[in-house]
Amino acid sequence: MRLLWLLPKAAPALLRHMAAYAELAGQDLEQAQRDLSAQLMAAAVFVLGIVFLVFCVFLLVVALTWDTPYRVIAILSMGGAFAMLAIIAAVYRSKLASRQAPFLDTLRREWHEDRVLLERILASEEE
Repeated sequence: MRLLWLLPKAAPALLRHMAAYAELAGQDLEQAQRDLSAQLMAAAVFVLGIVFLVFCVFLLVVALTWDTPYRVIAILSMGGAFAMLAIIAAVYRSKLASRQAPFLDTLRREWHEDRVLLERILASEEE
């Protein structure tokens, strides 16, 4: 019965907490969007590097059969540059993925803290 009596007093605090949860969820969603866009950009650069590397390998096969001394060196250096670009993008993407916080982590952490407090309040009122 005391719980029903306390509900009107607790309603403003509960509403503030719900608004705070909505704000935390918005912040977590914005962070997830930034993380996803950074990972997509790194993946796009990686894929582009691999595509150019494949084209350079094809050109290398053609250049090895052609009869000029500098074409092979030029194609090898372009292929090496694109391979290095793809490796750098892959390493950057893996570092982004390892640092990324779990989805809605801040909201989950705050909810667990508030749930413990709410359980303590309700347990003390039942006594």
